[in-house]
Amino acid sequence: MKSLVSLALAGFVAAGAPAAVAGERYVQRPPVVLSPDLSAPWVMQLGGNAAPRGGVVYQQPQRVKRTQAAYQIRPTRRDGVVLPSQVRRPAPAAYAAPKPQAKQQATPQIDPRYLPQDVAYDSQEKPGTIIIDTNTRHLYFVLGNGKARRYGVGVGKPGFEWAGTHKITQKREWPSWTPPKEMIERVRLNEGRILPTHMEGGPANPLGARAMYLGSTLYRIHGTNQPWTIGQAVSSGCIRMRNEDVMDLYERAEVGAKVIVS
Repeated sequence: MKSLVSLALAGFVAAGAPAAVAGERYVQRPPVVLSPDLSAPWVMQLGGNAAPRGGVVYQQPQRVKRTQAAYQIRPTRRDGVVLPSQVRRPAPAAYAAPKPQAKQQATPQIDPRYLPQDVAYDSQEKPGTIIIDTNTRHLYFVLGNGKARRYGVGVGKPGFEWAGTHKITQKREWPSWTPPKEMIERVRLNEGRILPTHMEGGPANPLGARAMYLGSTLYRIHGTNQPWTIGQAVSSGCIRMRNEDVMDLYERAEVGAKVIVS
């Protein structure tokens, strides 16, 4: 067997065949490509920017975020004068909306001491009697058993104070107002305002939501369209209350009730 192989090989060489080995049958050897281990640390560090393609890992180019740069306006001539260069920068994309300012109260608030409350009050008067202390600006509705319902009131301004005892002769809801002629003239001369000769009842009426008339006088216990004046001496002699307070008193007091003003 060995002799036969030797003879064949000797014949092949003798025939002029090339003496190249198997590894030399290519003119240029192909490149050796190594498929990386995707779990290797250096591959893992590439993150999402690396992806195997054909056994080779390629690094993806990173996008560079472009920002709008400032631009420069070239000097221009105006009336033969060269203006200096100006640099403008782009305005911000959006501005924060200014915070709305808190609304200021249109009118002052009433002093808490003039808000209605039940208080201890010793009096010899029977329940249902109304006692008005013009000095402290309080009205007391006697409840009995040493207690009274107390309200804040506005009283007559200087020159219009008065004191006395009367009875409630009538009660009106949303009363109309007919100012006396002397009041119309006085306000016109002293304040420059022209009062109406008559005004129907309503929220704008100075007598407010309720009125209780005292005897045969022009004085009343009534509401007001100016609640911030409670606790002050501002009226022409009437006793004014907040509308919500005079409505509460209106339900408690009866026609014929005694009213003491001191």
